[in-house]
Amino acid sequence: MTAFIRWCAVVVLLLVLLTSGIRAAPANQLPAWQGKVEAWVIETAEVGETEFLIYLTEQADLSGAEALLTKQDKGRYVFERLTETARRTQGSLIAALQAAGAEFRPYWVANMIWARGDIKLVQEIASRPDVARLFANPWVRLEETAQLPEPLMPQAPQTVEWNIARVNADDVWAAGYTGQGVVVAGQDTGYDWDHPALINQYRGWDGVAANHNYNWHDAIHENNPNSPPGNPCGFDSPLPCDDYTHGTHTMGIMVGDDGLGNQIGMAPGARWIGCRNMEQGWGTPATYAECYQWFIAPTDLTGNNPRPELAPDVINNSWSCPAAEGCTDPNVLLTVVDNVRQAGILTVHSAGNDGYSGCSSINTPAAIYASSFTVGSTDINDLIAPSSSRGPVTIDGSYRIKPDVVAPGVNIYSSIPGSGYSSKSGTSMAAPHVAGLAALLLSARPELKGQVHRIEELIEQSALPLFDSTCGGVPDLLRPNNVYGWGRIDSWAAFQSSLLDYLYFPLVINP
Repeated sequence: MTAFIRWCAVVVLLLVLLTSGIRAAPANQLPAWQGKVEAWVIETAEVGETEFLIYLTEQADLSGAEALLTKQDKGRYVFERLTETARRTQGSLIAALQAAGAEFRPYWVANMIWARGDIKLVQEIASRPDVARLFANPWVRLEETAQLPEPLMPQAPQTVEWNIARVNADDVWAAGYTGQGVVVAGQDTGYDWDHPALINQYRGWDGVAANHNYNWHDAIHENNPNSPPGNPCGFDSPLPCDDYTHGTHTMGIMVGDDGLGNQIGMAPGARWIGCRNMEQGWGTPATYAECYQWFIAPTDLTGNNPRPELAPDVINNSWSCPAAEGCTDPNVLLTVVDNVRQAGILTVHSAGNDGYSGCSSINTPAAIYASSFTVGSTDINDLIAPSSSRGPVTIDGSYRIKPDVVAPGVNIYSSIPGSGYSSKSGTSMAAPHVAGLAALLLSARPELKGQVHRIEELIEQSALPLFDSTCGGVPDLLRPNNVYGWGRIDSWAAFQSSLLDYLYFPLVINP
C-alpha cells in the first residue's frame, strides 16, 4: 500500500511540473546563433556563399574624444583607440576564418570583419561569444537622380551658377574666404581628377605633377554581380577615376571652378580628396565603411602608413543603402558614422529621393543617423523638390526630425567626366552645397575645425526659415520641421554668425 501511495505521489508531482511554468523550449524557437544574424544573411547563405559583416562584441570607447580641443588631437585619439581595439580583439576570429579557408577583410573604423562564406561558416562565426552581430552586405544600387519634365534654368554656363548665388556663397568669396586651408572629401562613384574645374583643387596636384598617395582610395576590389564584367576604371585603381559621372558632378558642386567662367562650386579655394565606394553605381555597406575608414586616416596607395593628420574636415555622402535592396538593419553603419564624427569630421549626407512616398521617407543609412548632417533638396524658388525625402525617421524607432537643412538640388549645373558639364537633380546635388558651406566657414574660422556640433549649429541657425508641418513633429512656424529642417542654407548669414560667435565665444585653439 505504501509503495502504491508513493507511486501516485510521483505521478501527481510530474503532472504538476508539466502544467506549471517549467516547460520545454518551443519546437520553433530559433537557436541562439540565429538571433545574431540578419535574415538576409541566412537566406542567401543557405543557397550558396554570401557576404556579411561580422561586428565583434567589444567596440572601442571613444568618449574621451569629446574633451579634446583640436581636430588633430581628436583624429589621432580616435585612430589609436580604434586600431588598438581591432588589433587586440580580432586575432582569434581571423584565425578561425583562416582555418575555414574563408575570404575576409578586417576593418577598424568599427571593430568588424567583412567575410564571404556559406551557412556552415555563418553558424560557426555567429556561435562565438566574441561576435555580436552578422550584418548583411548586399550590393546596393545608387539612387538615380530625380527626373524633371522641364528644365527650370538655362543650361549654358553662367559666371556664377544660380544655385551658388542663391545661397550667397559668392558674397563670402568677396569677403576673402573661398575655402582656402580646408580639405573636403567625397565618397562616390569616383572622380575625374584632371577635369578643368577640379584639377587645381585636387590635393594630389601641385601644378606640375600628381601624387595620389593620401589623396585617393579605391574601395572597389571586384565586379559586383549586377554589372557587366570589367570596369572602365579597373579595380583598386591607382588614380582617381569615375565610372558613372555622379561623383565628378557632386565634387564640382563642392569646389568646381575652371577659371574660365564655370564657377560651379561653393568653395573653389578648398582642396579635395576622394574615395570610390560604388562600382558602376553599385555599393555595399563594406565599401561605404572602407571609405569612411580611409578618411579618418588616409593611407598611401598600397593601403599602408595611415596618417590621421591628413584627414579631411568634411565628407560629402551622396548615396543610400535602402532596406528594399538588402540593408534590412538600419544600424549597419551606425557605429561607423558615429566614430567618424568623434574624429572631428563633419559628415554631410543626402536625404534621398523618395519624397513621393511621403512622410518618413528618409529611411536609409546613413541619412537617418543623428551623426549625419542630412540635406534635402529645393528648387530655384526655395520650394521643396517633390522627390526630396521627408522625415521623421521611423525606421529605427527614433522619430528623429530630418532633414537637418535643405539646399538647391533641382537642375544643378556641374562637371562630368571628360571635361564636360551637365545638369542633374536630386538630394545628391543638394548635399555638396552644405559640405562646401562648411569649407567656407572653416576658411574664415579655422579654429572651428573638429568642432562638428558647432559647425552644424552655425549652418542651422543661420538658414533661411522655411515652414511646413505636413509631416508633423512641430507646430506651424517652428523649426526644425520634417520637410525643410532648419531651412535653406545661407552662406553669408552663416559667415556673419561665425564672426559674431567668435567675438562672444572665442575658441583659443591651435588648428
